[in-house]
Amino acid sequence: METSAPLIALVGFAFVTSITPGPNNLMLLASGTHFGWRRSLPHLLGISLGFGVMLALVGLGLGEVFERFPGLHDGLKWASLAYLLWLAWKVATAAPPTSAGEPSKGRPMGLGAAALFQFVNPKAWAMALTAVTAYGDLGTAAVTAVFVLVNLPCCGSWALLGEGMRRWLHRPRALQAFNWGAAALMVVSVLPLLRG
Repeated sequence: METSAPLIALVGFAFVTSITPGPNNLMLLASGTHFGWRRSLPHLLGISLGFGVMLALVGLGLGEVFERFPGLHDGLKWASLAYLLWLAWKVATAAPPTSAGEPSKGRPMGLGAAALFQFVNPKAWAMALTAVTAYGDLGTAAVTAVFVLVNLPCCGSWALLGEGMRRWLHRPRALQAFNWGAAALMVVSVLPLLRG
């Protein structure tokens, strides 16, 4: 019974941090809009698997490396910001779907790229470091498993939302406004994390 309260708290923390806007969810929203839910599945799986690997590594001691070498953490933050700005530009200038309601012919982010993206995603680092610090007593395997299981449907809902929005974004101006809005939100979503 003693572990049920921390486990429930961990599930709640995983849900709140996984469902709220951040670079991953906003990219999945844009991917769902441009490519549809099915073609966005590798991107979605890459996020959950990549974050699971990151979380396991942090639980096994990677977070201590940042404490010992704060310059590494600062360098990662600035590299992350540069990469996110580039991704935001790609989202903002994405080509429209080929015809009303049809997915774009381009390629969505793949499983490997989405998994690797977690290591330059400031929100993912904040989530992993907080989860291991707050819930590490449950064990690295348990924390990782809970996050992967909760993260997958939470992030997947953003790709589904994007696919559902496609019918309202069939006009080039509406899609362009959506793309620029999603790109701006991507950048804004990580700015508070870069201050810390």
